[in-house]
Amino acid sequence: MKSRLFATLAAGTLLTCGLSGCSFLGIGSGGPVTLKLVAADYGTTPDTSSQKYWNHLAKQFEAANPKIKVDVQVFSWSDIDGKVAEMVKNGNPPDLVQTGGFADKVAAGQLYTASDVLSIDTQTNFLDSFNRAGNVLGTQYGIPFAASSRTFFYNKAIFRQAGITQPPATWDDLKNDAALIKAKVPGVTPYALPLGPEEAQAETSMWTMSGGSGITDAAGVYSLDSQQNVDTFNWLKQNLVDTHLTYPNPGSVDRQNAFTDFANGKVAMLDGHPTLLQQAHQGNIDFGTAPIPVKNAQVKPVSLGVADWMMAYSANGHRNEIRTFLSFAFNKDNMTKFDQEYSLLPVTQDTLAGMTSNNQNAELKPFLDALPSASFYPYGDPAWDTVSGRIKTEIGKAVQGDPKTVLSDLQNFAVAEAKSKRPQ
Repeated sequence: MKSRLFATLAAGTLLTCGLSGCSFLGIGSGGPVTLKLVAADYGTTPDTSSQKYWNHLAKQFEAANPKIKVDVQVFSWSDIDGKVAEMVKNGNPPDLVQTGGFADKVAAGQLYTASDVLSIDTQTNFLDSFNRAGNVLGTQYGIPFAASSRTFFYNKAIFRQAGITQPPATWDDLKNDAALIKAKVPGVTPYALPLGPEEAQAETSMWTMSGGSGITDAAGVYSLDSQQNVDTFNWLKQNLVDTHLTYPNPGSVDRQNAFTDFANGKVAMLDGHPTLLQQAHQGNIDFGTAPIPVKNAQVKPVSLGVADWMMAYSANGHRNEIRTFLSFAFNKDNMTKFDQEYSLLPVTQDTLAGMTSNNQNAELKPFLDALPSASFYPYGDPAWDTVSGRIKTEIGKAVQGDPKTVLSDLQNFAVAEAKSKRPQ
């Protein structure tokens, strides 16, 4: 689904919002304050770069708030963390950073809490599940900015060729459907299992949750080597990999490659996020979506929620100005415009309600419905970035060798990292 830009807000509306924010916060009559905003690029070409969105937003904000300037820098996802670290090291820290994680910055004592820089109206407008995911030791630091969730995609044309009438609800259904597809539709990978380094932590999360466990337990403690997870990867190895119902070496397959194969009619089933809707349409694929299959009827339906975050750095002391800008940036119209431009899902209640009621977003309904109850990565753990990185490089071995050994090694690494990076 190619994004549809909403009409730009009328200048009068922006002016009212901005001035009310300034008045409420009591910003004085001194010289202009410049906020330094660093953001990740969601675009794929110069024409779709997020730089254009943020430049436009900054211009509108500055018109309504002449005593606050916003200097915007947008970097690729591969560069942004290094660029921000360099700024901090050189004594030139940003005020706001929009990227993928926050807990390590909390451990380093670099951030304002969310309540420091959000008005009550702004903070209570976020979906509760995202506010909780932004917590570190019970205090919210991560400010949700954009979201994605996952659901099951299947190729209807391939299903018809294989004589399959409905999507699988359980793992046994999936295995049986995959076997039919292998037998009746040659040249097609029945189920994509992308455990390559691009996003293996997502596929791992979905399979462990659908097996009744997860990367962490209910208390947020790493549980990578739980018996349920060992059973899950044994099942994958024995029923999908060893029987040649997925790629020969899932650990070498990235998520985007699996998406491309699905959009080219070469994959019959996989778990995907909203971007795949657009790719599948571009490939003229007759596809459907359904809940992610679970181990059995005793396991509740699952959905993985993935969030990107805004974080507010405290070093420059611009708390009030940051609050004014965030009140503006997170209003419904601005958030809707960004989400629809980049095929993302909303993190605020009013944006979710607006997108859900819009018939143009009918295909997004399974993703939108999943957001309020979605499960998330352990974002609040300062060790998550390094643990996630290790999962990306190692988890593919769990369906090639001994799952218990691989998961035990990952668990030991995760526990040690969490202990070493725990705030003192």
